[in-house]
Amino acid sequence: MGGYESIRILPYLDTEIITNNPKFIMGFSDATTFLSYLNQLGMITFYGPSILAGIAQLQHLPEAYSEHLRDFFFSDHFPYHYAPYREWTNGYKDWGNLDTLGECREFYPNGDGWRFLQGSSVQQGEVWGGCIEVLEFMKSTTYWPDPSIWDNKILCFETSEEKPSPMHVGYMLRNYGMQGVYEKVKGIIFGRAKDYSEEENKQLYDIIVNIVEGEFGAGDLPIVVNFDFGHTDPKLILPLGGRVELRPHTNEVVLLENPFRD
Repeated sequence: MGGYESIRILPYLDTEIITNNPKFIMGFSDATTFLSYLNQLGMITFYGPSILAGIAQLQHLPEAYSEHLRDFFFSDHFPYHYAPYREWTNGYKDWGNLDTLGECREFYPNGDGWRFLQGSSVQQGEVWGGCIEVLEFMKSTTYWPDPSIWDNKILCFETSEEKPSPMHVGYMLRNYGMQGVYEKVKGIIFGRAKDYSEEENKQLYDIIVNIVEGEFGAGDLPIVVNFDFGHTDPKLILPLGGRVELRPHTNEVVLLENPFRD
């Protein structure tokens, strides 16, 4: 996890060795750099918890989270139907206090879970994305995707603990529109924004629709928000390169194939 300068490691990766000897790799936040880049090179990578942030707190997180990890890693039940957790937290108590080490901050009820802001039909695509701010580090570098990559993708975005304002998220989303991305992708998944208030979430959702539909005319593109991945806990695991189906009318997100295929 972590390291805001993670973009700097990419020139030092021996991609030939890595892609010829693929290993399981999972992380979130600034791990976005190598997770998204290695996926571009053909590897399935996993956007999910790290050892210190998400797994070390296991005993203090809902049992459904342990069930998700067991089912995802150790069963072969695919298609896999994601399910929203009943409660969530913005993070963990102070790691410097040994008396509460591993404990989580206040939990909140998840209500109806995620929801679709728009979308008129079922769509399938391969997942690609990560922390929306970290992806900004990669733009205009040799590690940013070729325009052809956007075809048939499901974009996944989430915000970091630095809590960009809804307007700043909008600036980033507008850039994807100017690249022509919304004309090519099949859908967008937004993770729950860490530390956002209800009012900030409402502003974010309005901005997303105003930009994707209002500015770039992609009103039929399925967009699901408040998904359980990213910087809040417990997290769901999204495989970059995994094929996902978005079902707006039934509020379903389904991983169609086993991401651990040969």
